[in-house]
Amino acid sequence: MAKVNVDKKRRDLEQTKNYDHRVRLYEDGKYHWSYDLNMLKNPAVLIDVFKALGMTVAIVGFIIVVIQACENGIHAEEMMFALKLIGIMVAIMFVLSILGYLIYAAMSGWTYTALFTMDDNGVVHEQSPRADKLAKRIGCLTIFVGLLTRKPGVAGTGMLAASRSTMSSNFSSVKTVKAIRRMNTIKVNERFEKNRVYVNDEDFDFVYDYIASHCLNAKIK
Repeated sequence: MAKVNVDKKRRDLEQTKNYDHRVRLYEDGKYHWSYDLNMLKNPAVLIDVFKALGMTVAIVGFIIVVIQACENGIHAEEMMFALKLIGIMVAIMFVLSILGYLIYAAMSGWTYTALFTMDDNGVVHEQSPRADKLAKRIGCLTIFVGLLTRKPGVAGTGMLAASRSTMSSNFSSVKTVKAIRRMNTIKVNERFEKNRVYVNDEDFDFVYDYIASHCLNAKIK
């Protein structure tokens, strides 16, 4: 059993080493590279967390207002109560998101390592073996908490986190491409898939131009 674990760690290490920080064309005809995102200095991941949080709060808040209006009509007092409830929910989720992000960042050694593969058809964002293993552990913990508290939504979130380790973009389906140079980030967004491509300064222009030139149906920003 110990030998199996050692072999697996060796394979994971070799997989990570096969990706250079510089963008290079490999024998398989695809570009490969890795990127180490400093989770304290680069807020790219945290911003996406806040955007997802905002979307969730907006949907839940809308549902609360609609229910309140259907049950009691539209009255200033009831609407103020609903807004206060939404405000409390926002504050709680904000604090929990910050804490969760810091815990995850600390467990990751304050670095998120992503592996990228790109060709004429699309780009794939894959977690490093270490990040993938950590995400699966956190996902399993979330599932356990959801089942323990009898909250299927929490358990469902954990299942998604535990099962998903890659994000892929098909260039023909991409709707927008946006470069954020100061964060070394290129947003590659389809209708329902939001991919993030991280690349070092030396190769940023090449990767951005390559993606932009292949996304013929996308709005380039």
